[in-house]
Amino acid sequence: MTQVLSRRALNRATLDRQLLLRRSELSVVDAVQHLVGLQAQTPHTWYIGLWSRLAGFVPEQAAELLTGRELVRIALMRSTIHLVTPDDARALRPLIQPVLDRDLYRNHTHGKPIEGIDMAKLIRDGVELLAPEPLTNKQLGTLLGRRWPDRAPTSLVYAIRNQVPLVQVPPRGVWGRSGPIAHTTADAWIGTDHTIAPSLERMILRYLAAFGPAGVKDMQMWSGLTKLREIVDRIRPGLKTFQDQYGQQLFDLPDAVLPDPDTPAPPRFLYDFDNVLLSHADRTRVITDEHGEQGYRTQRPVAQILLVDGFTAGDWTISRDNGSATITIRPYSRPFTTHDAVAVTEEAHALLAFTDADAETRNVVLDGPRQRV
Repeated sequence: MTQVLSRRALNRATLDRQLLLRRSELSVVDAVQHLVGLQAQTPHTWYIGLWSRLAGFVPEQAAELLTGRELVRIALMRSTIHLVTPDDARALRPLIQPVLDRDLYRNHTHGKPIEGIDMAKLIRDGVELLAPEPLTNKQLGTLLGRRWPDRAPTSLVYAIRNQVPLVQVPPRGVWGRSGPIAHTTADAWIGTDHTIAPSLERMILRYLAAFGPAGVKDMQMWSGLTKLREIVDRIRPGLKTFQDQYGQQLFDLPDAVLPDPDTPAPPRFLYDFDNVLLSHADRTRVITDEHGEQGYRTQRPVAQILLVDGFTAGDWTISRDNGSATITIRPYSRPFTTHDAVAVTEEAHALLAFTDADAETRNVVLDGPRQRV
C-alpha cells in the first residue's frame, strides 16, 4: 500500500532539503549546487536566501564567487535569472532551451517583430558582438539595429537573450555595489569545458534532492518544461513513490530522509523570489490559504514572506532613514503567539545585522495583522 504523506510531512521534508529547517554548514558553492540554483533576477535579495540557509554566511562570500566566475547569473528555469555554478550553467541551459523558445516565440511583445527572421544569422551576430566584451541591452540593441534596420532593436535583444546563453556580469549582483545590466556569452565568461553532460534524468533527480518528494506537475512547474512524465517513467524503477493527501502521486529518491512531521521549524525570512515558494504546482506544502488572500499576484514590488512553523505567516519590509534600519513584520490574520513573537524578533534582529551592518540603529516592528484585499 502506498504511503500517504501529510501536508506537514511534505512541509518538513521540503524545508529540510531547502536548508531551511536548520542552517547548513555547506559552502556557498555546494549549497547553490545542491539547491540547483537560486532565482536571482533581482541584484541582491537572493543574498538573504543564502543567509537564511547557511550558518555564518556573509555577503562577501557570494560576491567574491561572482566576481571570480565561480558563480554566475543566467536565464534558466522558468526563463528567469538564476544563480548557479558554471557546471550547472552549461548542463542545465540546453535542457531548459525549450522554455526559452516558448517564451520568445509566444511573447506578446517580441514574438511578432522577430517572425521570419534568419535566427541562425541573428545568433551569429549576437555572439560576435557580445563575446569580446559585455554590453548593456541598449548598446547591443544599437549595434544589432545597424545590422537589422527593419527590426525592432528591443526584440532583437530579447531574441539573443533567449537563444544565446548569456551571463549577467558583475558588478551587477555584487553586494554593496551596483551597475547596469550587461551581458556577455557564457562561453566567453566561463569557457566551454562541459564536464557534465546535459541530462533530463539527472536534472529530475537533483530536483527531488532539493524539493522532493514531488509529482510530475511539480517538476514541470519548477523547470517550466512540459512532457516530463515520460522521463519520470524511465527512471521510476529507481524511485520511491508516495501519495499526498489528495491522492496525487509523488516521487522521491530511494535514500532521501523524511523528517518527523513534528520537527520544530524556526522562523525563516524568505526573499522576494525564493524558490521554495515557486517550485511546486501544489504549493500548499508551504503556502497557506491566508497567503493566497493577500493579492500578491497583482502587487509590486513582490512581497517578501516570513515562515513561522514552516508555513507562510506574514510578510516583511525593511525601511531606512538617517542611519536607522527598521524591519516591519505583518502577520496575516492574527498576532503571533508570545513564543513565536520572541523567535521572529530574534531572527529579525539577526537579519538586520546582516542586511544593514553599518546602521547606527536597528529596529524590529511587529505590526498588526495585514489587511486582506
